[in-house]
Amino acid sequence: MIYRDKQTLTWWEIRAIQATNLEDIDFPDIVALDKEEQIVLIAEVKGLPFNFQETKAKKYAILRLIDYLQAAKIAIPFAMLVDVNNILIFKWDGNNLSEAIISLNTADVLSYYEPKFRDKRIFSLYLKGLTEAWLRDLAYHWKSAIPPFTKEMTEIGLLQLLEDGTTQLY
Repeated sequence: MIYRDKQTLTWWEIRAIQATNLEDIDFPDIVALDKEEQIVLIAEVKGLPFNFQETKAKKYAILRLIDYLQAAKIAIPFAMLVDVNNILIFKWDGNNLSEAIISLNTADVLSYYEPKFRDKRIFSLYLKGLTEAWLRDLAYHWKSAIPPFTKEMTEIGLLQLLEDGTTQLY
């Protein structure tokens, strides 16, 4: 987006302009925007057969998040890794990514949107959609007045940023 008051392009728009093919563009899986359309969270999501339980996979995913955060040239306060086991949320201070400030059981969060979550094989595209459903529910309560883990999202300061915002899948 071009922000009229800033007259700048976001990192993702610059990458899109520079890319010769759409396949060359590398984006986070989910981007959450606040009500002012500023990015407040980026997420990497991996469904079956992948997960972040393996140390190397988690380290690589965290490095990808850091690359996105550094390249964005704007302050994005939160980053998230999601697999079928856990949702890990991190804080970004502009230079450093914290250790996970919260770890949630993915099934506990997303079973609200897919009651058979624990009984199904959840692949990446579906996991992205369920994660986006939860973030949008936190943002504007499309399914519930109190979405899963609202209290925890408030305590870390993420809910306040998500309220009345939206998400984008890539």
